[in-house]
Amino acid sequence: MSAGELSEKISLRKISNFNMFVRIIDSYRYIVAICDSDLLGKRFEEGRFQLDVKESFYKGDEKSENETIELLRKMTREDASFNIVGKKSVRAALKAGIISEESVGKIQGVEFALVLL
Repeated sequence: MSAGELSEKISLRKISNFNMFVRIIDSYRYIVAICDSDLLGKRFEEGRFQLDVKESFYKGDEKSENETIELLRKMTREDASFNIVGKKSVRAALKAGIISEESVGKIQGVEFALVLL
């Protein structure tokens, strides 16, 4: 791939505004896994705590912030639990009203929240 093609691909990525991966797992209750796209596949450790953003769990559909907020609001009406990782994803959950600032944790500076409704 040439530098021009790479630059065009990066520009298209920015225009598309996909910031997060969202996956809905239908188990005995819905599990909504959301992570910032740039964190997928990474692992963070701090003391005895670890945050493993595994593709097998978090990789779903790419969504914009507005799409994610809409989906979060919809899923709060279902019997769902939420696993949220990353600054953008946490911000979307805050805007959707499913978490508060006090419920946000950090591991190696990476924000996360777990919600069981």
